Amino acid sequence: MKWRRITINTRTEAVDLLCDRLTEIGIEGIEIIDNVPLTDDEINQMFVDIPLINGEDDGTAKVNCYIEFTDDLETIINEIQISLNELSAFIDVGVASIEITETEDKDWINNWKEFFKPFRIDDSIVIKPSWEKYELLNEDDIIIEIDPGISFGTGSHETTKLCILSLKKYLRKSDIILDAGSGSGILSIISKKLGAKEVIGIDIDINATNSAIENAQLNNLEITDENLIFETANIIKDDKTRRELGENKFDIVVANILADVIILLSSVITYNLKKDGLFICSGIIDSKEEEVKQSLINNNFEILETNRMGEWVSFVARNN
Repeated sequence: MKWRRITINTRTEAVDLLCDRLTEIGIEGIEIIDNVPLTDDEINQMFVDIPLINGEDDGTAKVNCYIEFTDDLETIINEIQISLNELSAFIDVGVASIEITETEDKDWINNWKEFFKPFRIDDSIVIKPSWEKYELLNEDDIIIEIDPGISFGTGSHETTKLCILSLKKYLRKSDIILDAGSGSGILSIISKKLGAKEVIGIDIDINATNSAIENAQLNNLEITDENLIFETANIIKDDKTRRELGENKFDIVVANILADVIILLSSVITYNLKKDGLFICSGIIDSKEEEVKQSLINNNFEILETNRMGEWVSFVARNN
């Protein structure tokens, strides 16, 4: 079938936030075109040869997304324009122009899979798509299989890596973990693989919850109330959800979401965290670092670590 292609001309620093907004709108099959070179670390972690990007990075980027001819084009364009206007208040979105074209007959929904290859997070954690084979290099490797769909995360982004490395450093085998904004379930799954006693993943999107359950089952994890569970709810707005999760229950709350959401979450999540429990939060673009840091301090968190990858920041904070 043919598709409409919506091209948004923007800046590289706005791409991640814009893609998050597009998935919230319900758009699938997002493609990013820029001239950002791969780092040496990224190249070393690749399990497949890829051509190097030609051209000098000028900071511009194109975000392509694909919709069917039956979709309401006018409404979608209006929602994209609203998102661009909102993002422009705190990040450079560039020219923010929108172009509409038609595509040839291709399976845009599934073609992204050819670019998702196994990759190593560190010396012992490997993420692999369910459809790819992987030969074990180290006996101690923890292999995480993920079939993320198109909207819920593969673990390759810096923000997810920051969370994973902090979980690996701080998680103890007796810990009870809350994954706030669980998406594909990757942080919940890794928490269980690292030995957490109990993990609860919560997300506002039922599709994300279903994806997380499927990914947990891919990794031979049993979904039970005493072991691992995924729920659909809004932990920030719903007092009842927080009460049901339990007061002073969790040793660690991990959240890989947007900075503005972390600010809101930091004001309520102390109810669920144990005293001296840890709040690992990521998804914070560097321009929002100080704002998130101040919110954590204002809500009686002690910041233990500030970690960075590229333009992204992660905090490890203790509940005081």
